[in-house]
Amino acid sequence: MEIQELQDEELMTQAREWRLRALRGEKEARGMAHELEREVRRRFGNPKIDAQHSLKKVHQLGALPEGHRQRWRPW
Repeated sequence: MEIQELQDEELMTQAREWRLRALRGEKEARGMAHELEREVRRRFGNPKIDAQHSLKKVHQLGALPEGHRQRWRPW
């Protein structure tokens, strides 16, 4: 099976099936699941890493909202 020649839907299905087989304990399935998942990440990106590297919203220093400060009570 040539992984690069698989259509997107078939790639996703195969990756899911091979990962399930690996989780059930098939030793040979682990390597194939890894290769398929690597191709999925290459084509579609990795949502966990992409979310970590997304830029946060930038505010100017004077425009930052001030939170409600709780006053200290001496009693």
